[in-house]
Amino acid sequence: MGADVKTLALPDGTSILEKKSHESVRQVFAELPDRSTLIIDGLAFGVLDKIAEKEKDRLSLIAVCHHPLAFETGLDEQQQRDLLASERRALACTKAIIVTSEHTRRILVRHFAVADEKITTALPGSDPVSFAACDGDPIRLLTVASLIPRKGHDVLIHALAQLSQLDWEACIIGSSKFEKNWASSLKQQVTNLNLTQRITFVESVENIWREYQQADVFVLPSLYEGYGMVFAEALSAGLPVVGAKAGAVPDVVPENAGILVPPGDSDSLAVALKQLLTNKPLRKKLQFGAQRASANLPSWKESAQTICNTLKLVANS
Repeated sequence: MGADVKTLALPDGTSILEKKSHESVRQVFAELPDRSTLIIDGLAFGVLDKIAEKEKDRLSLIAVCHHPLAFETGLDEQQQRDLLASERRALACTKAIIVTSEHTRRILVRHFAVADEKITTALPGSDPVSFAACDGDPIRLLTVASLIPRKGHDVLIHALAQLSQLDWEACIIGSSKFEKNWASSLKQQVTNLNLTQRITFVESVENIWREYQQADVFVLPSLYEGYGMVFAEALSAGLPVVGAKAGAVPDVVPENAGILVPPGDSDSLAVALKQLLTNKPLRKKLQFGAQRASANLPSWKESAQTICNTLKLVANS
């Protein structure tokens, strides 16, 4: 689209939370020419408030916010307060903010004192793919998400344990590297519930679309999502969806394409899954709803154009 883009590496997501790593980040910023337009991922930017305050007049800072850091699962009250404060200060230093959903836009206006006109919503794009047949026997349940507490894998496993008398198999695809202890506890949970022959964990796959197309139902009971790209990917493949009414998920998954239950409620999740496992007409109805919903998903080209428009506005301001 004519934009000259250079990518810059920052420390990994764990170390960037440590103050001692900020010196290397500060150096990356300092080496940029005056009036450079710099887009910073929100997973880092929310804790770079002091650097942002120092550089805000020299550089044109743009933040990409998937969802606020303070909304991550497992934080104590002090951590939440600290992250809310640091991200609020950092966002105040930006020329523009790109969010991945209208839900996140509302959160930033309400909780972070960000002016609405400063925010651009650029929904993540989806690639057109052929629809899944959804004719598995047994029914194949697919989950795609890193093994971290916010994704609710423990809730899913507990729900599936209540359905052991039904015929199904489940594949959970997601990296264990971010929360290794949590990932180990999930696998132990599966062992304790005698589900090792029914639930398979896969770290990564070469072609994720093949997994969607071989599945019959997509299920992910995330406790919070700033958008939820995997839900859009599931709809692109025409899969019925089971998830939680959390964050932006209800904005992504229409009622005619999925069933959403209260977050953290394994009993309600079990009921929803049982409906799909035992009611083929309902499963087909949601499958066709997902196929229709896929036509309304934005393309990557549309998403990129939205971001380029914001870059031009910042560059000319």
